Amino acid sequence: MARKSDPAKRDNIIGAAIRAFAQKGYTATRIIDVARMAGIGKGTVYEYFSSKEDLFFCVFQTVMQESEAQMKAVAASPAGSVARRLEVMGDALMRTWLDKLELYSLVMEFWSAASAASSRQRFKSTFQNAYRGFRGTVAALIEEGMHSGEFSPSCRPVEIASGLIGMWDALLLQAWTDSTFDALAASRVCLEVMLQGMHRLEVKPKEPI
Repeated sequence: MARKSDPAKRDNIIGAAIRAFAQKGYTATRIIDVARMAGIGKGTVYEYFSSKEDLFFCVFQTVMQESEAQMKAVAASPAGSVARRLEVMGDALMRTWLDKLELYSLVMEFWSAASAASSRQRFKSTFQNAYRGFRGTVAALIEEGMHSGEFSPSCRPVEIASGLIGMWDALLLQAWTDSTFDALAASRVCLEVMLQGMHRLEVKPKEPI
């Protein structure tokens, strides 16, 4: 069982683990690799994390929490219109990941862990909570625009938020696989189209199937 609780040392271990897992992948990374990157002994890692899987899960939680905190900070900014804050949010997410795209392989490792029988439940549950948080943050921003009259009252905030988050995810995946792909430019164009639609959106009644 992990025993120590020095926040600075724990953060140092997690930071080293992020680099190690991104470089070697979860399977090939050993605790000694993390320890060397952190500049500490192998035993010290085990004083904070009970196993490699436990450490990897904490890395996962950290990455998800940092992304959510970034989105919330932009959404809470009082400056500018709601549309402008959505633009800043999209740019911030794109730039943050594009500046450290070599770490995006971690996302693939997280999805792999979410599909593995041994770790599926807690990884899937954390993904679920994280995406709910992302959707909630963006949907609340859209609702703010609806209440102020900036966006059409016919907007469907949760559905639109889901689409935006899915778009950003997919653009980063394309950038990770193709160094010539301009994910930032694509994000800006797609968001502009969505914002134009949100300004004048009229939802038509569903036709019977």
